[in-house]
Amino acid sequence: MQLYNIKDPSEKVNFAQAVRRGLGRGQGLFFPSEIRPLEDIDALLRDDLVTRSSKILRNFLGDELPDLDGVLKRAFTFPAPLAKVTDDVYALELFHGPTLAFKDFGGRFMAQALQAVSGGEHITILTATSGDTGAAVAHAFYGVEGIDVVILYPKGKISNLQEKLFCTLGGNIRTVAVNGTFDDCQALVKRAFDDEELKKAVGLNSANSINISRLLAQICYYFEAYAQLPEDRRSKVVFSVPSGNFGDVTAGLLAKACGLPVSRFVIATNANDTVPRYLASGRWEPRDTIPTLSNAMDVSRPNNWPRVEELFRVMNWNLSDLTSGAVDDAGTEEAMRKLKKLGYISEPHGSIAWSVLSDTLAPDETGIFLCTAAPAKFKESVDRILDMDLPLPPALADRADMKVLSDNFDPSWELLRKYLLRQD
Repeated sequence: MQLYNIKDPSEKVNFAQAVRRGLGRGQGLFFPSEIRPLEDIDALLRDDLVTRSSKILRNFLGDELPDLDGVLKRAFTFPAPLAKVTDDVYALELFHGPTLAFKDFGGRFMAQALQAVSGGEHITILTATSGDTGAAVAHAFYGVEGIDVVILYPKGKISNLQEKLFCTLGGNIRTVAVNGTFDDCQALVKRAFDDEELKKAVGLNSANSINISRLLAQICYYFEAYAQLPEDRRSKVVFSVPSGNFGDVTAGLLAKACGLPVSRFVIATNANDTVPRYLASGRWEPRDTIPTLSNAMDVSRPNNWPRVEELFRVMNWNLSDLTSGAVDDAGTEEAMRKLKKLGYISEPHGSIAWSVLSDTLAPDETGIFLCTAAPAKFKESVDRILDMDLPLPPALADRADMKVLSDNFDPSWELLRKYLLRQD
C-alpha cells in the first residue's frame, strides 16, 4: 500500500511507515495513492465481520500485514449490532467493545498493527482526546512492552466516567489534564510532530484518527451495518455520522469509494459547526471551541477534513452532495427525549446524528445513525435529561471509585516537551 502526504505529495510511504510516523512532513496527513473497488459486494456482505474485514483491508494492504487475519481476530472481539428504531431508521451500536465506544475498533487494530511493524523499537504514542479516543488507546496499548502512551485531554471538559476509564491505569499509560480545549491539546500534538529531535528521541507516534491504521479499521463497520440491513431496505441507504475530528465520516466515505452502495452521508455536529458553515458558505472560519453535552465532538478545527476534501477530489465527487446540520444542547436534549419515546436510549452524540438524519431523511430512504458511545458513559447527563437511573456496566463500575492519576499543566509546548523527554 502506497500513501502520499496530502500537504507534500512528493513524500510517499508504505503502510508500515505511515502507521509508525502518524503524520508526514509539515503535519500532512497520509492518503492512499490508490483506492480500488472491491469485487462482488453481495458475496462480501454475506461474510462474518472478521472474514469480511480481512478482505476489505487486504484490498488496501496487499501482503503488508501477513497475519492480517490474526490481527483482526484479536482486535475485533466484540459485535457492532444494528438496532431497529423505526421502520426506516436504524442505530449502529459501536459501543460494545472494552471501553464502550467506537474508538475500540480503530484503537485495537492500531495496537495490533503497530506491534507487527515496529521492529522492536521503542515507541511513544502521543494523542489528544476529546473523550473516547483516550480510553480506547489506553486500553489497547496498556501493558504492551516497548510502547509508552501519553494522552492529553481538556481538563473538566470530558465526563467523569470517561476520565476514570483511562486515567486510572498507570503503568505505561500517562495522562495529562490540559488547562484548555481539545483544540489546544491537538495543537500540542501537531507541534510535537514538527520537532524532529523529539520524534527521534522518544520514537513519537500518534493514535489519533490522523493515523491511517485507525481509519482503515473504521471502514469495516460501515460494511457490517449494511450487511445487517434487511435486503428490502438496501436501495437508498443514508449514514448519519456524529462528527468532531471527522475520522469516522472519512472512513465511511472510503467505504463508499470501495463500492459500498451508500446513497449519501449526513454530517452531524454540535454547536462547533465549522464544517456545516463551510459547506453552506464556502468559507473556512473556525471559531473558539464551545463546551457542549456532546463533548467528544467539541472540535472547531477537525484534523481529518483535508482527507475528506482529498477523497472528493480523487473520486470527482461534489462536496455539495454531503448533507450537514448542527444541533445545540437544547436540541440534543430534545432528540434524546424523542428517541426515548421511540423506545431507544441514546447518549448525546448518537442523538445528534439521529436528529439531523430525521430532519433530512426522504420517504424512500433508509437511515442508519452511528451510536458512538454507550449511554452509561454519560450517565449524569442521560439520567438528568431522561429522568432515569442508568446502571453502570462493569467496565465503568469497576473504575468509578478509582483515583485519577493524571498530571496537569497549561497548554505549553515547553512543558509538554520536557514531559515527553522525562524518563521514569
